[in-house]
Amino acid sequence: MFIHLHTHSHYSLLDGLPKIDDLVEKAKEFKMPALALTDHGVMYGIIEFYQKCQKAGLKPIVGMEAYVARGSRFDKQGETSVKPYHLILLAKNNQGYQNLLKLTSLAHLEGFYYKPRIDWELLRQYGQGLIALTACLQGEIPQAILHGSEEKTALLLQKFQTTFGPDNFYLELQHHPSIPDQAAVNKRLIEFSKELGLPLVATNDVHYLNPEDAEAQDILTCISAGRTVDEPNRPTMVGVDYSLAEGKEIASRFKHVPEAVSNTAKIAERESERAELAEKEIAAKALFESSTSDACQARETAEKLKAEIQTLESRLTQLRANESAAREEFAKVDSKQKTLEALVESHEGMRSDVREILRN
Repeated sequence: MFIHLHTHSHYSLLDGLPKIDDLVEKAKEFKMPALALTDHGVMYGIIEFYQKCQKAGLKPIVGMEAYVARGSRFDKQGETSVKPYHLILLAKNNQGYQNLLKLTSLAHLEGFYYKPRIDWELLRQYGQGLIALTACLQGEIPQAILHGSEEKTALLLQKFQTTFGPDNFYLELQHHPSIPDQAAVNKRLIEFSKELGLPLVATNDVHYLNPEDAEAQDILTCISAGRTVDEPNRPTMVGVDYSLAEGKEIASRFKHVPEAVSNTAKIAERESERAELAEKEIAAKALFESSTSDACQARETAEKLKAEIQTLESRLTQLRANESAAREEFAKVDSKQKTLEALVESHEGMRSDVREILRN
């Protein structure tokens, strides 16, 4: 039985093509009992992935393809800082899941430099409960093999075993015969497995659903790199099968190391405590969405009240201005009234004087 443990969705922005629904539906069509999601550096799709796997009767394996800084995650200059290593991390229990959340959060908050990066300091601190796979050719161990550094490779193998535990570290094989380096890395990894007793695991580094989707995924790669399809010497994944291949097909590619295929099912069986955890996460998500909805409604009500208050304040200002103008007019009228009364009194006095004169 083969289980896909290295799978990208459209949440691997401008790199993965398939939607979660399509991945789950395809895995179910192939009668696979489980499926992993390992998007690049992020876990945006995990809750959606879990819910849809549960609904389809698949066991969800939560993971991430982490970007590991070549030095410190705080190093943010120079060419090497732009090219982190890749590492597949799978949560085997609740602690592993919580540590994955920690790692991706710190990768964004502290290590982000073109990509969200972690480093070995964080892996040593939050490596518990995780299963590590050596990843694609961009992994640290495959890169050490390709650079011919036997001593460095041996030290790295020991480092991974110490960090994750010997039962939680797997040498990842991928069958991409059109890539010469892949064959060389596979050969050496198999030799290390025999020499050191390290387990092998087969993956297909899924980036799209069906083989015929390769062209669409290639266009996506061009968009990501800011290149055109006709441009020479550009990054491309054409000519290599990165589809969600059927288990029988994958098994046929690894006949010489059948344990690499069977180990995928063993890893899937080791996943535990996920249901309880996921239910809590879903409840938290629902609560967040509910509180967010309530907050939106409260915000809308507050905005309406604010607008009404502003209208009332405007009217009050106008009324106050009108009142002031009315008072001024009243004062003018009052002044004229007093002047008139004074004139009347003056005329009355003059009339009295005239009458007095006439009498005499």
